[in-house]
Amino acid sequence: MVSTEHWSVDIYLDEDEERTHAEARLHTRDATDLRGRGLAKRNPHDRDVPEIGAELAAARALFELAHHLLRAATEDVEQATGRPAHLHS
Repeated sequence: MVSTEHWSVDIYLDEDEERTHAEARLHTRDATDLRGRGLAKRNPHDRDVPEIGAELAAARALFELAHHLLRAATEDVEQATGRPAHLHS
């Protein structure tokens, strides 16, 4: 039996003069609430290119979210098997 599920990730960005903050939120059918946060800081000597800050902050938020998701999967495997799990990315 083939099954299809839809998960989505929303990324929220907030910028000021020298920093961009990002938060990535994972939404699944079972109401999993995992979030990752990222920050990008512009060097005062660099040209102001907001898109670069947004890309860096978003990438870092997604990286942290992926880490949280891998940890959740590890905990689920351990709970299901009763044994330590060592999952790797």
